[in-house]
Amino acid sequence: MNTNYVNHLCYADMRLAKIITEIGRFSMKVKKDSFQALIEAIIYQQLNGSAANSIYNRLLAYYRDRIPTPEQIISSSDLKLRTQVGLSRMKIAYLKDLASHIVDGRLNLIDLPEMEDEEIISQLTKVKGIGRWTADMFLIFCLARKDILPVTDLGLRNAMKRTYQLAELPTPNTMIDIADPWRPYRSVATWYLWKSLSNFDTIG
Repeated sequence: MNTNYVNHLCYADMRLAKIITEIGRFSMKVKKDSFQALIEAIIYQQLNGSAANSIYNRLLAYYRDRIPTPEQIISSSDLKLRTQVGLSRMKIAYLKDLASHIVDGRLNLIDLPEMEDEEIISQLTKVKGIGRWTADMFLIFCLARKDILPVTDLGLRNAMKRTYQLAELPTPNTMIDIADPWRPYRSVATWYLWKSLSNFDTIG
């Protein structure tokens, strides 16, 4: 992302500028494998980090420490994915639906980087288990899109509530209003607010 984001965000939002100064350099890791990123996103839904990590690592071990192909996921036993990996029935269904969309061509991951943000979201959310939040995470962490505001993300809502001293968690419309000055770097601002959740004692 353009290094001008720091000057832009600091000028646009004094509260955010304080967080940026406290946290320092922006260093978000971008995932290069789109299929792997979507597998992770599905597994991590509604789980804490350690539980999701354990399941993800067991999934890799089940496929001999490699990311499975869509064909492998489709042909895998539901029973073994439940008992050996620890996936729920619902998440197995989601992963297999994702794999099916890729195998039959309904979802072409190679084409996604050339699409507009909303077009990508429309394509991804046709897969069972992929909602707006998962699509937003894919845009930020896999395609490195610079102007995504994940209004359904609880972490961002909590960070905004504390940073902007709101009486309650912000609604999507409130979040959009707060974030409007951050354009075209709302993804970067979101990353800083996520990072701030562990730094509020020092940020104030």
